[in-house]
Amino acid sequence: MKLKDRVAIVTGGGQGIGAAIARKLDAEGAKVVVADRNATGAEKVADGLQDAVAMETDVSSEADVAALVDGTVERFGKLDVLVNNAAIVPFKPWDEIDFAEWRRLLSVNLDGVFLTCKASEVPMREAGYGRIVNMVSNTIMAGTPNMAHYIAAKAGVMGFTRGLATELGKHGITVNAVAPGLTETEGTLDSPHKEAFDFVQGLQAIPRRAVADDIAPTVAFLASEEAGWVTGSTIVVDGGHTRH
Repeated sequence: MKLKDRVAIVTGGGQGIGAAIARKLDAEGAKVVVADRNATGAEKVADGLQDAVAMETDVSSEADVAALVDGTVERFGKLDVLVNNAAIVPFKPWDEIDFAEWRRLLSVNLDGVFLTCKASEVPMREAGYGRIVNMVSNTIMAGTPNMAHYIAAKAGVMGFTRGLATELGKHGITVNAVAPGLTETEGTLDSPHKEAFDFVQGLQAIPRRAVADDIAPTVAFLASEEAGWVTGSTIVVDGGHTRH
């Protein structure tokens, strides 16, 4: 178990890819804090894990994020891994995006990553060890329609990942990103994005639908000691939809 005795926070862990990541980290031996605005979903996921707790958290709230990190350290004594998965995934044509919508999305998808990283690096720096994994998206490379503000936020997270890796490497903290493609989750199946699966499969090297469990192993690797010499990188996990 590559994460035995490690303590991890997974934001947006109440469903979809976040839930799959929480389960994978748990299977690798980590103690997991499942953080989500959906308290019921977070509790359901945490209840299925070996040593986990759910915390209702809005990552766009500085107070909520401080309570999340403080609560984690109080409960488990430390914080080794942060997975920034919480995000709003929109489907909105450019002509319908106003500034209020732009700010609503960036407050979660970009500001939320800043807030969680800023709070989490304190106990990590004190310990001289940490793994931060930020979830981005292959839409950055594909320029997917109806997602301009989402793409802007995720591209911002990718750039922030590179910059933060430079800042925190001397403290024993790595910072990396994972970029999934279109993935079958509760959220995508309940949105207009579900109509894109057949088209996207035709573009992939591996012609099947991605599921959340396809994404989680890469996150677990980056969260582990095995990835100690990997930082500032973005790993695309999309079945060969976008090739680099």
